[in-house]
Amino acid sequence: MSAPTAMPACLYIVATPIGNLTDMTPHAIDILKQVAIIACEDTRTSGKLLSHFGIETKGGKTDDTKDLLSHDADHDANTTTKQKGHNKLWAYHEHNSAVQTPKIIEMIEQGYSVALISDAGTPLVSDPGYQLVQAAHAAGVTVSPIVGASAAIAALSVAGLPSDRFSFIGFLPAKAHGRQKQLATLDTRTETLIFYEAPHRIVASLEDMATIFGAERDVTFCRELTKTFETVHKSTLGSLVDFVKADDNQQRGEIVVVVAGVSAAKDADDISAHDALLQRLLEDLSVKKAAALAADITGVKKNALYQRLLALQAE
Repeated sequence: MSAPTAMPACLYIVATPIGNLTDMTPHAIDILKQVAIIACEDTRTSGKLLSHFGIETKGGKTDDTKDLLSHDADHDANTTTKQKGHNKLWAYHEHNSAVQTPKIIEMIEQGYSVALISDAGTPLVSDPGYQLVQAAHAAGVTVSPIVGASAAIAALSVAGLPSDRFSFIGFLPAKAHGRQKQLATLDTRTETLIFYEAPHRIVASLEDMATIFGAERDVTFCRELTKTFETVHKSTLGSLVDFVKADDNQQRGEIVVVVAGVSAAKDADDISAHDALLQRLLEDLSVKKAAALAADITGVKKNALYQRLLALQAE
């Protein structure tokens, strides 16, 4: 790496396809061709993608190997720097991010441009990378998004569920107890919820969702989006469990589960279940204070409890 690149030295966050390679944008290809360094989760996986688009990952000779020494120790075994030229692919993942982050920031500060990519989709969405972006901001380094595919947003767009408010939950805990505990905290959420899940856990996770959220909760199951054997199946949680159990193919590939938030009717039922508590609080507190305290105790939204308290006062 004999000299900084001509393009502005900054950190580019570059989205890549989630399945269909034609979803790669010309802008992303152009940036990846120009940057000095491409930081990626798996150099072998990303190497294949970059090769498909004719993006060179080996630079010319350089006598200045000092810049690359920090990279050598953390690079994947299959892509060492034994080659005469500079290898622009740098491994960056959760196991080496603490070491690689300051090295990448230093390279940008020296005038080299860097692109961060994930194995598929938009980086930082259920992927490592936020430490690098956080460090870039702290160092005053420019961070620029190169937009493209995201499995979460793609699934939401075809789910047929409210999209004005949603929360990305990502992967649930692998163990049943932790998974059920987290789902219990989400049971009263009114916005649409987006989950990722691994194939070997999908049946167990859907069964837990059906138990905790209710078998009649609306859900859209998205699998292998943009790929040949894509699935988009709108159902209820109870029916979806049966659907996935009955077809082993639905237990393979990349899976996104989009779950409807709790309905207004159920929300009202949940609030009325706390009437005894609300009436007791009203004996000693104003409506405002009672709503605030009840919200802390029950986890129900304060505004909803406030309206219920007014209704109870009027009875």
